[in-house]
Amino acid sequence: MTLAVFYKLLAIIVVVGLGWVAGRQRWLARAGDADPARVLGNVAFYIFVPALLFRTMARLDLANMPWRSIAAFFVPVVAVALLGYASQRRAMARHGPAAPAVRAIAAVFGNSVQVGIPFVAAILGEAGLSVLLPLISLHALILLSLLTVLVELDLARAHALKAGAQPLSRTLAQTARNTLIHPVVLPVLAGLAWNTTGLGLHPAVDEALATAAAGVVPTCLVLIGVTLASYGLHGHLRAGALIAVVKLLLLPAAVLAVAHGVFGLSGVPLAAAVLMAAMPTGANAMIFAQRYDTLPAEVTAASVLSTVAFAVTAPLWLAVLALLR
Repeated sequence: MTLAVFYKLLAIIVVVGLGWVAGRQRWLARAGDADPARVLGNVAFYIFVPALLFRTMARLDLANMPWRSIAAFFVPVVAVALLGYASQRRAMARHGPAAPAVRAIAAVFGNSVQVGIPFVAAILGEAGLSVLLPLISLHALILLSLLTVLVELDLARAHALKAGAQPLSRTLAQTARNTLIHPVVLPVLAGLAWNTTGLGLHPAVDEALATAAAGVVPTCLVLIGVTLASYGLHGHLRAGALIAVVKLLLLPAAVLAVAHGVFGLSGVPLAAAVLMAAMPTGANAMIFAQRYDTLPAEVTAASVLSTVAFAVTAPLWLAVLALLR
């Protein structure tokens, strides 16, 4: 592991630690105030994330994307997400209808920017970044949108069961409405629509969106620390460790098998895809958990454990990739 990547991991731990101190000292709350974790989650989910998604989609160069590498990465990642979601459907009765989607996103959504970019730049150079950056540009768009549809469908089903029998068409209509008028899906669609006009973003608008989007990572890291102060790791270590194992070992193994065996990737494109999959759980998973008030402590445990364990698993995947050269 390079010194630059070590510093990035250390920075993440320090900011999470600051959030933990803020939570323990109740700097963000006073008696009678709203839950600070909920407030932070809402700020990120309703302001910062939509700005990031709209700007990314509006600026995306769709004509020059490396679609083969993109397919080689997202086909196995989406498959693992769907398998994880399906395997957790039984958890709905105990943890609520959003639990399968929350666990699925924690197991597949990686810290691709703060850790991924410096790591791949140090190991693979500009050639690696040319593959990684298009993957990052679609990372949140595909995974957050997919799991938003699934969680909204589960919530609509749960609501229908509580309300008594109602037509399937009404359930589907409710799901469609809640999915479209959503702080993840709506900015994606709006950004895509703007992209197709070919007008680009005015520099002032682009700068405002970039400033708001920059708030996603620090807010999410502080949110993890605040949640850690509220719940701790005790009682959540096993579930968090299982998610970390899927994220750090199973997911990159699936990407390696599909990208190399099915799509025929090798060299730098293969390495960039596998290393992207091998990143620790990203902070957007915590926003998702807070948005649906489901398993925030478990996702926090997965984020912390996977970030620490990445120092061990990253050299492992580099060794595996070296054998395929």
